[in-house]
Amino acid sequence: MGLCLKRSPLACSALAKQNGSMADVELAVVTGGNRGLGLETCRQLAARLMRVVLASRDPERGRRAADQLAIEGFGVVAMPLDVSSALSVEKFARQVAERFGRVNVLVNNAGIALDGFTAEVARTTLVVNFFGALHVTEALLPLIATGGRVVMVSSGVGQLDGFPDALQRKLESPQLDRGELATLMQSFVNDVRAGRHKERGWPSSAYKVSKAGLNALTRVFARELAGRDIHVNAVCPGWVRTDMGGKSATSGVKEGASGIVWAATLPPDGPSGGFFRDSEPIPF
Repeated sequence: MGLCLKRSPLACSALAKQNGSMADVELAVVTGGNRGLGLETCRQLAARLMRVVLASRDPERGRRAADQLAIEGFGVVAMPLDVSSALSVEKFARQVAERFGRVNVLVNNAGIALDGFTAEVARTTLVVNFFGALHVTEALLPLIATGGRVVMVSSGVGQLDGFPDALQRKLESPQLDRGELATLMQSFVNDVRAGRHKERGWPSSAYKVSKAGLNALTRVFARELAGRDIHVNAVCPGWVRTDMGGKSATSGVKEGASGIVWAATLPPDGPSGGFFRDSEPIPF
């Protein structure tokens, strides 16, 4: 009880629940959780009495972030995860399975926005923003419990209004599956490398394409996992003051993370397969 004297009532309640029986506590995994939106999402989910795995590419930064939340009274476990590495993703999924046995919430937050537009920028951006979310979700799928929630942290930049009709139809097709979508995203990288992306209709923005692909992946997984009552949604957190968003952004991290947390805590009758900003649907 003495430890709680310096903490908020909400933090004390979360700590008491997390230190009690773990059988009743939901397990949330947040990728890219060591800073910015990811860190704040971990904080807000822990405040909602969830056990949180803070996944971070840099193990030391992940530990420091978890220590920071522990000081605030939240039980968060730091685990290393490089979403761009197949070996790292496989090891991470195995460790989560061995330590916790299940996942109730997965927040695919890890992402990058690089300067310039080259073949290497296109490749690296897609590897992290699209294929990273795809591979982490696939690796954790056997652990995601019935009624679980998967959140793709996306961006309004990925909306399809800047794509030609032919690409829009492909990305919106109800018959699109994971393999076809992955092939389509790889074709963008190949087209940039070959200098033909414009004639194929692709925008000259790897970030935009990666987020459009992530939104399409949201719809694919939502259809696929409907039979397991797993909700899969994409969330645009808005323009947030983080290292990526910059100091001129219009929203703080608490506000930006709130929409992510809303999607991560949906009730059983909540939406799936949607794209949301401020908990309200927006066009893909």
